[in-house]
Amino acid sequence: MRTRPLLPLVLLWLAASAALYAGAAVQTIQVTPLAREGRVYVSFRLSEGFTDEVTDAIHTGLTLTFLYDVDLKRSASVWFDRTIASATVSATVKYDTLTRKYNVTRAYDGRIESADTTDSEEIVRGWLTAFDRLPLFSSASLEANAEYYLRVRARTSPRTALWFFLPWNSHDVAGMARFTFIP
Repeated sequence: MRTRPLLPLVLLWLAASAALYAGAAVQTIQVTPLAREGRVYVSFRLSEGFTDEVTDAIHTGLTLTFLYDVDLKRSASVWFDRTIASATVSATVKYDTLTRKYNVTRAYDGRIESADTTDSEEIVRGWLTAFDRLPLFSSASLEANAEYYLRVRARTSPRTALWFFLPWNSHDVAGMARFTFIP
């Protein structure tokens, strides 16, 4: 008898949740592997990662880092998948409110690979969300004609200050691509 008054509330909550989910941008990471010349090259792109809220957070002058955890794995039929190698790719932006320029850097496993200053928001967008042919892994330990996969997970730093700005939580956005290693 008491369940009847709750039923409309539950249905209303479900409808509101569905409307919020349908209105949210679906974020994915497109991953492309390439094994060549003794290396495994990784290309990936984060779609819908550069929202208006992210732009607003950057324009406050806060240093924002997009971190990508890249894992090279081999599937196992009986146990957990085996991680062959891991790498962390980071792209950082800091907006200088006085000069109205963006300072951007990219680092692989903590080593700065490149840095630049620009006044173009489009360049910053590509700098933070698109990576082409990164030579992250050696193929020396890979077995010929075996199937492997790359998994890329995205997160941001600082997490505590930006949890309300960013449209995803820690490791909620991930992408994966399988490939067969042919030497």
